[in-house]
Amino acid sequence: MPINNRASTGISGLDQVIDMLRLGDNVVWQVSTLSEYQRVVTPYVRQARQENRRLIYIRFGSHLPLLEEEETDRLYVLDASKGFEDFATRVHQIIEEEGTQVFYVFDCLSDLLEHWYSDLMVGNFFRVTCPLLYKLNTVAYFALMRGTHTYNTIARIRETTQLLLDLYRISGKSYIHPLKVWERYSPTMFFPHLIDGDRAVSVTASAEAATLFSGQWRPKQARDFWESTLDRARAALMGGPREQEQMKNLLISLIMGRENAIAKLAIRYFTLTDLLYVASREIGTGYIGGKSVGFLLARRILEHDAFDTLHEQMEPHDSYYLGSDVFYTYIVQNKCWNLRMKQKTPEGYFSLAGALQEKLLQGKFPENIREQFMQMLEYFGQSPIIVRSSSLQEDNYGNAFAGKYESVFCANQGSPEERCREFEQAVRRVYASTMNENALRYRLDRGLENKDEQMAVLVQRVSGDHYGDLFFPHVAGVANSVNLYLWEQGMDPSAGMMRLVFGLGTRAVERVSGDYARIVALDRPEKNPPVNYGEEAKFSQHKADVLNLRENRMQVVPVNRIAAGDLKTDKTLFFSPDRELIGRMREMGQTLSAPPVITDFPGLLGKSTFPQIMRRILSKLQQAYAYPVDVEFAVNFTKDGQYKINLLQCRPLQAKGLGAAVSLSSPNDERILLQTSGNFMGGNIHVSIDYVIWVKPKEYLALTEREKYQAARTIGCLNRKLGGHQVLLIGPGRWGTTTPSLGVPVHFTELSRMTAICEVAYHDMTPELSFGSHFFQDLVESGIFYAAVHGGSEEGEFHPQRLPAGQEEGELWEGCDSTVRQALYLAATPGLCLHSDIVSQSVLCYFEDEQKK
Repeated sequence: MPINNRASTGISGLDQVIDMLRLGDNVVWQVSTLSEYQRVVTPYVRQARQENRRLIYIRFGSHLPLLEEEETDRLYVLDASKGFEDFATRVHQIIEEEGTQVFYVFDCLSDLLEHWYSDLMVGNFFRVTCPLLYKLNTVAYFALMRGTHTYNTIARIRETTQLLLDLYRISGKSYIHPLKVWERYSPTMFFPHLIDGDRAVSVTASAEAATLFSGQWRPKQARDFWESTLDRARAALMGGPREQEQMKNLLISLIMGRENAIAKLAIRYFTLTDLLYVASREIGTGYIGGKSVGFLLARRILEHDAFDTLHEQMEPHDSYYLGSDVFYTYIVQNKCWNLRMKQKTPEGYFSLAGALQEKLLQGKFPENIREQFMQMLEYFGQSPIIVRSSSLQEDNYGNAFAGKYESVFCANQGSPEERCREFEQAVRRVYASTMNENALRYRLDRGLENKDEQMAVLVQRVSGDHYGDLFFPHVAGVANSVNLYLWEQGMDPSAGMMRLVFGLGTRAVERVSGDYARIVALDRPEKNPPVNYGEEAKFSQHKADVLNLRENRMQVVPVNRIAAGDLKTDKTLFFSPDRELIGRMREMGQTLSAPPVITDFPGLLGKSTFPQIMRRILSKLQQAYAYPVDVEFAVNFTKDGQYKINLLQCRPLQAKGLGAAVSLSSPNDERILLQTSGNFMGGNIHVSIDYVIWVKPKEYLALTEREKYQAARTIGCLNRKLGGHQVLLIGPGRWGTTTPSLGVPVHFTELSRMTAICEVAYHDMTPELSFGSHFFQDLVESGIFYAAVHGGSEEGEFHPQRLPAGQEEGELWEGCDSTVRQALYLAATPGLCLHSDIVSQSVLCYFEDEQKK
């Protein structure tokens, strides 16, 4: 080792014992008091100053400062209460900015427990920080309070650091006992040493060592700080109201988050007993995430009023939660942290996401976490489960992240080992979904790219029952406490709405080609949205998503096939005969093995109390949230027609409000660009449109499939360039479809800056809002007005020939794909106005004057 790679501790005798410090060394001191740590920091700092070393002090502890600012080249004061990722990222940035051969003093690491309440995260912080310090040839001093941390935490730190030293103060004398000195050895190095001034005297005689240390208390393994906190919380149950309230607020801040509207609701509705029950079902430590908090909070709200019997209609739950600290530990253990730091930079944000996603899909979980996974799966047995994302920012006020992260159904069949492998891969998929493009763009659009997005996981028992080899609930869906898509005059928007499907709820939240969920206005549950006569069957659900337990997978099954079997309840709750098809088959002399059905839920909506109960649930939740809400649910019936509702999710619906009533103008017909009745969403508006983008249907259909996707990417390019302008986007069929023959396959982020979008019927390309879906949630959250024009009927008309000459905005096309420009119209539209009125159920887009010409 070259002499210039060595450094002094400032204690010459200690330098001899450990054969000097090496550049790259991380030095961890185990102490009983801060004054003991100060005794070794002071000579180290003095020596560094004498040698003109650059000295940095990282201050974060609650203890008295180890150095004054004038003793350092730079003092950084950090706030560990912002969380692990924020703190570790800032330290990482400081170390990289300061560069090579810097000398560091860190506050006592044990003080991090005051903010993180987790030994696991203290170990994780050291494991991601130490390698970078080593790489840059620095020397860093750290301290741990002896007896405060678990053996596992100390073992992880010992494995990572270069030097681990015990420092004792006995009878007024200081002793240093090296426990690890990396790549150095001497016959007396690992004996205790008396520090006498600058001298270090080895305590080699057994009698002397035994006499010295036999009277010292040797701590047993410390309990994890989190477990100790839970012990204090359990003890508080026997204390007074003030003590219980303090512990309740602490647990909420550690499990559910701090200082936001959801946390305030949690303080209002949860008891200390509630929180201890949640903690007992958490694997690992940290936050349980927005989705978990939302569904727990909704259930607690419905149970809160002792005189309200709504909670008696609810199916119980027994969910588990993977704390956000497991996510961080997974990243650290699988050596993904450096890549994650690079991905968070502007230049790596998208370019490195794929590489990080792939590593997250291939990692391994710590053995102690895997054991807890196995115990959880033993509890569930072979009941199907769903593994759901529950990130810190998810389902909160302002940011729903609807459909941005994965949820994975596990049929949960096979041997325990097979079920555990399936579950672990499901968790990996949820973790990896933090790096999908839609999620990244969503965070970027909302200025969240630099904020902690800790991924917790919600594990729920799938609601439903066995029907032969299949497993599913009778009904599932989404519901909103306000109805923003009224199709008939007199409907009450405050009554709310539902989007129902038979089977698993996946078809209720995604736009599925050729299938339609049942839309229900809760003030008129039996009233269907308008469809042409004889097309009721076409615009209904034809397939259901179920779990095939024999094949251990999700499966899509025709509804007719399921309806022909035993559903353990009255089938007329869900189906009515498809009389038109039956009649046509009879006329043709054909017979059917099973009568075809329409999934229109006649008994459920017309004879049961379910619509009224859902309306009450939504009203009560909205009242508690002081905000419209969006819920997911499943419903299961018994043979006697009784039912239980399983509330699976609840979040604020980011509705912009219905607005003031608008008085529509009466322009001359030749100035109307488009109009429709009842087929819109977004409330009352009156806005001037600066630009129109129109996907010309004939030209679009003439494109190859690859070119159709190129057209979608070009719209995304224009979407970014036109941000800040009022833009109307018009296209054939469905926006956001995954099937280009049904519409334009844009990602939501590619139309996220539009003021309004319109879907226009063209041949087989039919508009469909998919009310209540993730696409709908994105529209509502972004405040984008939606309208559909079913041309050729009284429901609407569109006159593209009245648009001004297009494609004259040359500078807007720069940087966008021009190969599909022939299918896209773009022009400024001075004088174009868009009006809507909920009362008359009308939308009108027209030119106010002759400026268009």
